[in-house]
Amino acid sequence: MSFAGFKLPTLAVASRDFTASIVVFLVAMPLCMGIAIASGVPPEKGLITGIIGGIVVGALAGSPLQVSGPAAGLAVVVFELVRDKGLSALGPILILAGLIQLIAGILKVGGWFRAISPAVVHGMLAGIGVLIVVGQFHVLFDARPLPSGIQNLLAIPGRLFGLSATNVSGVEQAFMIGLLTIAAMLGWERFRPAALKQVPAALVGVMVGTLTAFSLGLTIDRVDVPQSIVAAVALPAPDFLAQWIDPSIIVAALAIAFIASAETLLSAAAVDRMHNGVRTDYNKELRAQGIGNLLCGVAGALPMTGVIVRSSANVQAGATTRLSTMLHGIWILGFVALLPWLLREIPMAALGAILVVTGVRLVSLAHVRHLFHSYGVLPALIWAVTLVAVVAEDLLTGVLVGIALSLLELVPHVRRLGLKVEMPDETQGRCMALAGSATFVTLPKLSDTLDALPMDGPTCLDVSRLTKVDHTCAELLKEWLARRRAAGHPVELTGASYKLATMTA
Repeated sequence: MSFAGFKLPTLAVASRDFTASIVVFLVAMPLCMGIAIASGVPPEKGLITGIIGGIVVGALAGSPLQVSGPAAGLAVVVFELVRDKGLSALGPILILAGLIQLIAGILKVGGWFRAISPAVVHGMLAGIGVLIVVGQFHVLFDARPLPSGIQNLLAIPGRLFGLSATNVSGVEQAFMIGLLTIAAMLGWERFRPAALKQVPAALVGVMVGTLTAFSLGLTIDRVDVPQSIVAAVALPAPDFLAQWIDPSIIVAALAIAFIASAETLLSAAAVDRMHNGVRTDYNKELRAQGIGNLLCGVAGALPMTGVIVRSSANVQAGATTRLSTMLHGIWILGFVALLPWLLREIPMAALGAILVVTGVRLVSLAHVRHLFHSYGVLPALIWAVTLVAVVAEDLLTGVLVGIALSLLELVPHVRRLGLKVEMPDETQGRCMALAGSATFVTLPKLSDTLDALPMDGPTCLDVSRLTKVDHTCAELLKEWLARRRAAGHPVELTGASYKLATMTA
């Protein structure tokens, strides 16, 4: 049954989506507030983004099971923008970033964001993880992070040596709550009963930290949210368009649009690997994200992206349609509207502890080992250099340096970068032959042609005439083969060298 073009889910599907939405809501609440604090803005700004990401973007998204909201990956960028230009500049920047994403989606360039080297993306995320850890470490002491990652790192020993075992004050109390929150999260993940596996560790950590601080009457900093969520909405000034004349505002908007789009579309690709349902329409997803960020700019909230932690929780909880994502936004809105007093009992140190754990997990050493063993030194070097540049300089510099290094993979093949796709008529579209170079330059074409193969039976792929396969396309091929085989649709891979066959096995 459908109404006004919207297909209504069956009762069984709606029941699964309802349950999944509660799980995602419980995961999203502490993360929305924690990321806002890590971004240097009030926690309610993150909650507004979570509401918009759930209700609006959830309804429009090209990836139905992906959850959108404030992302740790943009916390460092927003922190620096708010520090240098003030909170009032964030709205105009996000409106412009949203328009850029919306136009990019209309022009159908969403697939090009997938062409960014996985080494660059994971190096960027690892650098962000390091910055979050060294910044949020100071929040564990009820202190504000310092202006740069290097300063935060150098100040860590002083924080630790400044603790006193004999004169316990608010600093020691906050640090105790932070450590207790981390211990509760890690302990829950390791020992939680099977019947409660859907209860998120971040929620358990916040509950333990909050109940402990409340029962002991600790005098530590707590979350400050307004009585009404409407009061947290800050519309841009009437002359906000004039700020677009400032080149630094334009650069900031471009950086947010680029990073948010790349993280969103890579997250969507990861979500596709988790289920066998509807595949992502990348351009539709990009348009939805643009509308979401435009609305976040109008409301004076945080930027949003598709986020893998909440999205994976959504899939694992059994969601099958976009209803789950939309409902989780409604639950956030209802909680903030009806129970703001409860949020004001949460210690800041507990939210800082959640972000410390989140930051550590962004530094995926397993991924760089995979790059090194599968593809050699260069991708691993790109990962490491991107990470260092993000920490030492800034996020945009790190990404640009990583992309520049990725071009080195093309140098030996600069004269033959074309990719030819052949589909013999006698195979009725079930067989494909690739010839030439499969590099990130041709990845959108490769992705579109692979997805064009029918999903209702066996197919074959001939790569005997491929002269070059870089690690970006090799990862794409690997993911495509894994998805086909997991769905029970065998693929006959012919003509592969030993190395390519190993990488895509």
